[in-house]
Amino acid sequence: MTPTIGRRRFLATTGLALSAAPFHALACRTSNPGKPSTQKTGKNGYGPLSPTRDETTGLPLLHLPKDFRYLTFGWTGDTLRDGSLTPGMHDGMAAFTSPTDSVRLVRNHETRIKAVAFADAPKYDVNAGGGTTTIDFDTETGTVIDSWASLTGTAVNCAGGPTPWHSWLTCEETIDGPGGENDYNQPHGYVFEVPIDGTATAEPLRSMGRFVHEAVSVDPNTGIVYETEDQGSAGFYRFLPENRNNLAAGGQLEMLALSERTKADLRTDQTPDVWHPVSWVPIDEPDPTGIAADSIFRQGSENGGATFARLEGTWYGNGRIYIVSTSGGELEAGQVWEYDPANEQLRLIYESPGADILDMPDNLCVSPRGGLILCEDGPTDTFIRGLTTDGIIFPFAKNNVVLNGEINGFEGDFRQREFAGATFSPDGRWLFFNAQTPGITFGVTGPWTDGVL
Repeated sequence: MTPTIGRRRFLATTGLALSAAPFHALACRTSNPGKPSTQKTGKNGYGPLSPTRDETTGLPLLHLPKDFRYLTFGWTGDTLRDGSLTPGMHDGMAAFTSPTDSVRLVRNHETRIKAVAFADAPKYDVNAGGGTTTIDFDTETGTVIDSWASLTGTAVNCAGGPTPWHSWLTCEETIDGPGGENDYNQPHGYVFEVPIDGTATAEPLRSMGRFVHEAVSVDPNTGIVYETEDQGSAGFYRFLPENRNNLAAGGQLEMLALSERTKADLRTDQTPDVWHPVSWVPIDEPDPTGIAADSIFRQGSENGGATFARLEGTWYGNGRIYIVSTSGGELEAGQVWEYDPANEQLRLIYESPGADILDMPDNLCVSPRGGLILCEDGPTDTFIRGLTTDGIIFPFAKNNVVLNGEINGFEGDFRQREFAGATFSPDGRWLFFNAQTPGITFGVTGPWTDGVL
């Protein structure tokens, strides 16, 4: 792929300045959930969206606000360091500082069809086609300087999360195997740890549970790992490690419950901005064999655990854990929850009033400038949305991917396919995210200080 505009000029014309202000958790201000503003400009949004050309391909793959620009890289089918090809189904992702002063991205691939391990790298199951790839992206030149397979032989690697000790936790969103339709050699449904400076051991973290995982977030103050479950009746879990920097040493898995009522159903009929004290109930058998899809959830529910609707993204920010319920709420269009681990309390901070405002959010991340990034996964046109600290939601990017064979032979209209993997570079100057299909990684930069993202 040959860039249509010089990449050094791309960086030279962004005029970006990073705010030194820390992230303020949504709890610090009065929120207004359920009454999102249509405001498109000012301190919250960045103005109307319009077709914007990719500086790599010249194609208008995104709609963005004025003065924002982007590059694409890491497409499905691009060649990795060892000559193998980048797998598809790009999903969860996190950005780290690289030893080469570039940004290092560790990226999931949610492959769920029958396939063999995609590269000659540490593999858990030779008959599983998922895993992670790692990319070094040079923000000064706008180029990929290295890319490799960092974990193979896992299945349906949906999301995950970064750790304070600079690794990536990748999660399998399936409990299939051994055997089954995909003829897996191993049982699946685990979390795996991927170091940012090499490849994983491909050993599952069994004490963290075998269930339909989605994402994790880690509280750096305690080392506790929070885990989401993507099912219609889902639990929110935490893992108390024996050694906060060594998850493989084992620990205790627990499920969230409301202290005020047992077996609370939080999928609908919830009042925003009301704090609920929580407790945690034990999961006595985190790695059962021959399990049903709801085995872990059932253990927690029988002990009084709370029920959510399809918990997907979770992210840590300034003392809070943020959680997305993709199909929660009266309209089943999405909820955003906030957990305060210091005070062990939970509240609903936003519920979608309609798909035109927020349509089934999935992955999320916390912005260094204050606010949340939400990746949509609804059945209509998909957006990257911003949610401000005062409860205002606005569109930041719209999927406009239509291809006619220009890149790696892809053809089709992908505008209704999901966004995933939103993550900011460590210096806050770049927002990276994926179009899951056909499999594209975007790097966006621009005048961030004109708004909250």
